[in-house]
Amino acid sequence: MAKKRGFLAEVNRQLQQDARRREQAQRQASRAHATAQRNADQAARQAERAQTQLLRATAAEMKRAEQEFKRLHVAAMEAEAEARNAELAAEYEQIDHILEATLGVDDYVDLERLRRVADHPPFKPGDLGVPALPPPPLQAPPEPQFVAPDGAPKRLSGMLRGKKKYAEVLAQAQAEHATVHASWKAGVDALPGRQQSQAEEFQRAERDRQALLEESRKAHDEECRRNDAEIAESNAALDQLITNLGYDVEGAVQEYVSIVLGNSVFPDCFPVEHEFEFASAHRELTLKVAVPAPTAMPSIREFKYVKAKDEIASTPLPQKDQKERYASAVAQVALRTLHEVFEADRAGRIQTISLTVVTEALDPATGRMTQTPLVAVASDRDTFGNLDLSNVVPAATLGHLNAVVSTNPFGLVPIDTSKGVRG
Repeated sequence: MAKKRGFLAEVNRQLQQDARRREQAQRQASRAHATAQRNADQAARQAERAQTQLLRATAAEMKRAEQEFKRLHVAAMEAEAEARNAELAAEYEQIDHILEATLGVDDYVDLERLRRVADHPPFKPGDLGVPALPPPPLQAPPEPQFVAPDGAPKRLSGMLRGKKKYAEVLAQAQAEHATVHASWKAGVDALPGRQQSQAEEFQRAERDRQALLEESRKAHDEECRRNDAEIAESNAALDQLITNLGYDVEGAVQEYVSIVLGNSVFPDCFPVEHEFEFASAHRELTLKVAVPAPTAMPSIREFKYVKAKDEIASTPLPQKDQKERYASAVAQVALRTLHEVFEADRAGRIQTISLTVVTEALDPATGRMTQTPLVAVASDRDTFGNLDLSNVVPAATLGHLNAVVSTNPFGLVPIDTSKGVRG
């Protein structure tokens, strides 16, 4: 039987599964759970503040702070136990209403809604799109001017005595000025070359920026082309599916069923998988539904904070309750799957469904995973359409449909499939 999702089924699953899961979670979410979780978070914060105060307390305040911390710690643990119980109750609520969860949903899939349209984000070059400003032209510093040193002799006697000494100072100042001026002259002479190097460096940096900008633009355009090609492939496959579906091509019917069942969101604690095959000659869908093993089911009755051990302990759910819940879930899955396929197939391409519900579990005798059939049922469209699933008892409905049902699904007692589903 068909095991893998087709191309469009996978596209649809990605587009629809999250939305359906959020809708289901909103419908089934327990207000008590949300409230309990808020209480637990608040109690935990209060306990943390009390511990901080305890560490800062003086000896006189220590005992009172310690008592307050213990009180808040107990409150936090009790709130945590309450939150776990609310979460557990929400899981059981989801399992107990597997069938009901789908009755308010139209399972028909309008294939045109799977048609995709390209929505390319605009190219954003960022800093690469901003040209750099050219550097300001280099300016030569002002030419150094010689300034004679002070101390020139003014009187005749001074001139006679200081002329020689001043001449030495003047000569040294002139030599220093000559060195500074020569350095300035060399800088001025090198200025055109430096200006040229600066311009070339700027032009090189600008060419690099433009090259990176073009490379980034090409990468964006290539991504858009790949996206266009993927969308074109998806839409071409959609067109082919719609065409083939109009001719009742087996593969197209199977693809549509794959899309429908891909939209069917089960609780996280009770995942379901499907295998199926359509025979156009008989207009019959053969369908196998795999449900979790009994050991994968929640088996806790409640959580309770044990103050003496300072821990949250769990109480096991009575096995009778576990058996009843598992048997009910298996029966609901069978009816829900029949309902979803028949309802989604408005054109009536599928006239009968032959369905088997199985589970896989470890066989203690062989040590290997063994598939156990739990339900086998066949129904035609008209017979199933006369049922009001909002008012039925699932086990009784399977009996009405002459289904073969395990006497103990929880104990993995298999049904006899030697004569086939219809047998």
